[in-house]
Amino acid sequence: MSQTSTKLVEIPKEEVKTVQFSETDILTDSRDVLQRKIDLNRACALGAQSKSNIKIYFVDSAGKKFKVVATVWAATERNVSLKGEIMIPLKSIYKVGFF
Repeated sequence: MSQTSTKLVEIPKEEVKTVQFSETDILTDSRDVLQRKIDLNRACALGAQSKSNIKIYFVDSAGKKFKVVATVWAATERNVSLKGEIMIPLKSIYKVGFF
């Protein structure tokens, strides 16, 4: 994973819509990509069952790191959907955290 910024910024989920995302996947190791998929599937299940919030760590097109705490409604092959029709491209997510 290549990152150009080390400071993490926590933003409200509503501000995710203003972030410019890169077309390139932040994860380069296939094991990390698989783990991201497993974690996001788990996050979807938790969101559907108990509306649990999770932490999603992602980067923008400039490499700036962000964290958002939200309920995951769905995860497709390309995006993660949060409440309020907010989408984060999978390629930008480098970590999923559970409480």
